Amino acid sequence: MRSILKSRVPTWSNLGPLEVRLLEALWQRGDATVRELLLDAGSGMAYTTVMTTLDRLYKKGLLDRSAEGRAFRYSPRLTQIEIQRAVAGEAIQQIFDSSQTSSLPLSYLIEIVSERDSVLLDELQELIERKRQELKDSEPNGLAARKKEER
Repeated sequence: MRSILKSRVPTWSNLGPLEVRLLEALWQRGDATVRELLLDAGSGMAYTTVMTTLDRLYKKGLLDRSAEGRAFRYSPRLTQIEIQRAVAGEAIQQIFDSSQTSSLPLSYLIEIVSERDSVLLDELQELIERKRQELKDSEPNGLAARKKEER
């Protein structure tokens, strides 16, 4: 799933504040035209500014659009959770890529999680155990047995 999202989602840091604001407004509404967003915002933004920004988000693959008269109706292509997952995955991947040993970023992650919330540390352990089981279940029958013999 990460590779699918990675190909469709620009880094969060590549999005400007107005792009983020408009994405958030569309997540709340579900879909909208430029005019509807301007009426909701009531901030005095220029129509062309919002239109250009939505077009940019569409070209980045974050929005879908459909013709509605002479305008377009925009809707988010991904949910907030999908984007947050992709952004978190990207950040973690960059951390691992920046270190020569995988254990160093992992130790930092565990330290941060444990400082923040001990329940979260338990949830992390459960996720690890669940993933281990998934990997074990997906291995061909002989492969798991050979790994045990090698030990």
